[in-house]
Amino acid sequence: MMRDALDRILDLAQAGLDDPSARAEDLAARAHLSRFHFDRVVTATGGEAPGALRRRLLLERAAYRLLRHPDRTVLDVAVEAGYGSHEAFTRAFARAYGATPTAVRADPPVTFRSLELDGASGVHFQPPGGLRLPAPRKESSMDVLQQLVDHHVDSLTAIIASAATLPDDVLDAAITQSVEGVDDDPTLRGLINGMVTQEEHWLNALRGGEWPDESDQTVAGLAARHEVAGRDYRAFVAASIADGAMADTFVDTTCEPPATHSIGGTIAHVVTFAAVRRTMAVGALWTAGIRDFDRADPRPLLDDLATR
Repeated sequence: MMRDALDRILDLAQAGLDDPSARAEDLAARAHLSRFHFDRVVTATGGEAPGALRRRLLLERAAYRLLRHPDRTVLDVAVEAGYGSHEAFTRAFARAYGATPTAVRADPPVTFRSLELDGASGVHFQPPGGLRLPAPRKESSMDVLQQLVDHHVDSLTAIIASAATLPDDVLDAAITQSVEGVDDDPTLRGLINGMVTQEEHWLNALRGGEWPDESDQTVAGLAARHEVAGRDYRAFVAASIADGAMADTFVDTTCEPPATHSIGGTIAHVVTFAAVRRTMAVGALWTAGIRDFDRADPRPLLDDLATR
């Protein structure tokens, strides 16, 4: 019942985002409730009064649009959020974020989620134009690690079952390495670009952005891109672990059509496919005569950290 009520409230909250000029009485009427009972139901269900919820979501959307659309003026964004003037919007924004819209635009956060405002309902604006519900449960990095192990064990079971359908000559034939579905005709440069782009891609997806610019694939360019993307991706994972947010979801706007993913699933995806590319890259370096390190295996690092 509570979930049904929350879904109903979220429909109305979405309507409020689509029409910032709508009055609270209008939203109450859409719910077939008096304004008094509407306020009581929303507050009891989500922990936030409807006016506070709506204002917060509109400010979160405004923060996203400030960062996502630098060509729009602050006044444009203010009007879209239902404010009648640049000054009124700036005051409300500064009270909520502790910084003016111009300052936030000049110094954007690692991901849009850093601009989510505290709210008891746990409901937030989800780029490009929806709402994100709180996860039904909290998951930690240990949960994701266990899920990765479970995935490996179950996948191996399926591989063995598929192998059972093959004759011995196929089972014993020499394997020509295939990375179909990971990279086509891989080169060392392409593998490195793939790993850097993977960091950029998922950060852009979390920010409600587009596919990253891969045009600079010089070694210097790849290093510069990774310096920024690696730093920001590491910070995103650390924050997600600290917040127990592995079961939270987001809309990947880099896909066509957009797709919904979980934070934990995204991190597991990057760990899995980056491991394939990293192993191949280390092999390519080995072939090229660079054999003084082996970064494909994480065990030595984790062993060392465990003894500190």
